[in-house]
Amino acid sequence: MSLLVIPWDFDPIIFSIGSFSVRWYGLLFASSFFFGYLIMRKMFLNENLKEELLDRLTIYTVFGTILGARLGHCFFYEPAYYLANPLEVLMIWHGGLASHGAAIGILIAIWLFKKRSYRSFLWTLDRLVVVVALAGFFIRMGNLVNSEIYGVETTLPWGFVFLRNGETAPKHPTQIYEALAYLAIFFLLFRIYWNKKGVVREGFLFGLFLVLVFAFRFFIEYVKEDQVAFEAGMSLNMGQWLSIPFVVAGAGLLIYSLRKKVKAG
Repeated sequence: MSLLVIPWDFDPIIFSIGSFSVRWYGLLFASSFFFGYLIMRKMFLNENLKEELLDRLTIYTVFGTILGARLGHCFFYEPAYYLANPLEVLMIWHGGLASHGAAIGILIAIWLFKKRSYRSFLWTLDRLVVVVALAGFFIRMGNLVNSEIYGVETTLPWGFVFLRNGETAPKHPTQIYEALAYLAIFFLLFRIYWNKKGVVREGFLFGLFLVLVFAFRFFIEYVKEDQVAFEAGMSLNMGQWLSIPFVVAGAGLLIYSLRKKVKAG
C-alpha cells in the first residue's frame, strides 16, 4: 500500500460485556449533549436566565434530535424498506441517522418548547444553533470511527483506506472535512454571540448557521459516496436537495434580521 494514504481500521467498540457493547459513536453522540449543555448554561447565566428553563429546553432538544434524525433517515433515504418493516424504525442501534431530519426535529421541538416558554422561537434557535454546530463536530467524528459516510476515491495524500469496509482504494475522509467545518462554525457563532454580550439581532445566528452548515453540506456531497442506491442516477443527491431549502431559509432570515432592530434578551 502506498505511503501516501492512511489505512483506517479503528475498532468502533470501546469494550463489550457479553452481548452488550459500548461504542465510540454513542460516547461521542452523548458528548455533544454534555458539552452543549455546559456551553448553553454559560450563555443562560450570561443573560441571567434560570437554569430550569435550560433543563426543559435540553429535554425537548434531545428528543427532537434523536426522533428527527432517525425518522429523517428512514423516510428520506429508505422509505420503501421502513414502510415494509415499520418496527425497524425503532431499532436505532442498527444505525441510520440523518442530519436534515435532526434539523427538522429540532425545529419542531423548539416550536413546542416555545409554547411553554416566554422566549421567542428565533431567540431560542439563535442560541441553540451555537451548540448544534459543535454537536455536528462530535457526530461526524463518530461517523469516522464507524468508517461510514465517507467520500469517493481520491489521489490526495490524506486519503483514507477504510479497511473494515473492505475498501482497497483511498477515499476522501469527508467526515473530517465536515467535522472541521462544523467546529469552525461553532467558534464563529459563539464568538459573535459573546462579543455582542448576547444582544444579537433576532434570527441572525440561526440564519448564519443555516447558510454556512447547509451550503457546506451541499458542496461536500460532490465528493461523498451515495448513501443509498437510488441516488446514483440523480444530478443532485438527496443530501443536496434537502440542503437547498435550509440555505434559502437561512438567507431569508439573515435579510430579515439585518432589517430588524437589535433587541436585548
